[in-house]
Amino acid sequence: MSQMLALVLVVAILFIGDLVAVRTKAWIPSVFVSAVLFLLGYWTFFPQDIVALAGVPPTVAVMLIYLLITNMGTLLSVQELAKQWKTILISLAGILGIIVILFGFGTILFDVQTVLVAIPPLVGGIVSALIMSEGAAEAGLTMLSVFAIVIYVMQGFAGYPLTAFVLKKEGKTLLSKYRNGELEKKTEDTEKEGVSKEQELKLFSKMPKKYNTDYFKYLRLAIVGYLAYLTSELLAPFVAVSPFVLCLVFGVIATSVGFLERNSLQRANGFGFAILGLMLFVFDGLKVATPDMMLGILYPLVVCIGFGVIGMYIFSFIMGKVLKVSKEMAFAVSLTALYGFPADYIITVEVINALTEDEEEREVLTSHMLPPMLVGGFISVTIVSVILAGTFVAFL
Repeated sequence: MSQMLALVLVVAILFIGDLVAVRTKAWIPSVFVSAVLFLLGYWTFFPQDIVALAGVPPTVAVMLIYLLITNMGTLLSVQELAKQWKTILISLAGILGIIVILFGFGTILFDVQTVLVAIPPLVGGIVSALIMSEGAAEAGLTMLSVFAIVIYVMQGFAGYPLTAFVLKKEGKTLLSKYRNGELEKKTEDTEKEGVSKEQELKLFSKMPKKYNTDYFKYLRLAIVGYLAYLTSELLAPFVAVSPFVLCLVFGVIATSVGFLERNSLQRANGFGFAILGLMLFVFDGLKVATPDMMLGILYPLVVCIGFGVIGMYIFSFIMGKVLKVSKEMAFAVSLTALYGFPADYIITVEVINALTEDEEEREVLTSHMLPPMLVGGFISVTIVSVILAGTFVAFL
């Protein structure tokens, strides 16, 4: 298969996913459709390396992850994280629900090793899945090594439609309140953003704006990503810290001190391509899920994901009640553990666009729904899952 044919096929799948999402008004999220089509492709005529063949090998994907996570750090300030303390507690409650239910009931049906391998990928992303997969392989647990990857790539099949469902309910409620004058537009955030834009790039305040080119934006993102990697390597002899976690932290810090501006990647006109590459990398993980392998691990896969979702709902519902957050928003935040970024961003935007065509209403919904979804995904997928993986792998 030629490179351009491979590129046409994989991008066509992403477009079909978008098309279905638009036609169904986000009831069927694009990432769900794309995942199904990729799986069918790998089971029929796709070469195993179709994503790399199309031009997105793992090295390129990792580069994009560094840039994207650093860029996401520019969207969050220390003040914003402080404002989202309820979101953080709800996200942690959902993760606790997964752990409690799986250890409480999962160990009755499966051995402890299966539960240990299942939890970190279920809570997080590719990093935690790879840690558990490699740890299981080193322990001679071949099937569990595959199970770690498959549960990571399959958990979204439960998370995507559930999230779309509860976000649509939450969005309709917020929209109704706004139209009835019961919900105020968050003009304060917009004003703060306007002030922050004036104060952006404080370290380069004397530099003429004409020198702040796209390449300079990429350079600064790359420097921050490299510092995160370097710090991770320096800490490695003492404690294992994912460079991706540090990218997020360093992105927040670099923006606060004026080294990066908000939405750096968008301003460098690279966000769309970066999302394209990252999504292809995520779906590339489906190539290991052969039909025979899926049948062999189908039962523990379904049960672990089912128990995980139940645990998230119960614990996030309780925490939401305590913090006076709607059960829909609380459940949606906890569900971000099943996929993280960029799916949390994509699904939320798709739902908002499906609910209204009025730009002002979309801004209102975005200001209320997107920040908690992003923060929830960061806490679970980017931070907690890696910590859990580093802890649980030692018990295999």
